[in-house]
Amino acid sequence: MSDEEIIRKRTQETAKKLFGGGVKMDPPYVMWKEFDRDLANEFSKFITGGLYSRTVLTLPERQMVACAVLGAIRATDELRLHVNAALNVGCDPEKLAEVFFQMAPYAGMPAVNEALEVYRSVLKERNEWPVKKKAE
Repeated sequence: MSDEEIIRKRTQETAKKLFGGGVKMDPPYVMWKEFDRDLANEFSKFITGGLYSRTVLTLPERQMVACAVLGAIRATDELRLHVNAALNVGCDPEKLAEVFFQMAPYAGMPAVNEALEVYRSVLKERNEWPVKKKAE
């Protein structure tokens, strides 16, 4: 198998884990292809096949980082996609909520509120709302 085939396979496998379930929504890749298929493929291979498939951080850890950053910059459409992906790869729902609360001193309460609204919306669409608390 060539290096190109390996990265393509890794990209597809990682994308399926991230975006293959939960709320039905198109990842940005679908839109990118409408403008430039070759560039879309290069972006996808770099982001999903290169960065997201690295093992330094687990997929749940990467998704929590992505959700924190997207929440902090108030990128709610992209956050919606990544909240769903975070849940798809096994992020603990309570920890994900905690990630959003942790944004308060750095990004402010309006960012926290928007992130929690997006999160709750995705959970409702997935029929996972309200979040069940773990026994302490």
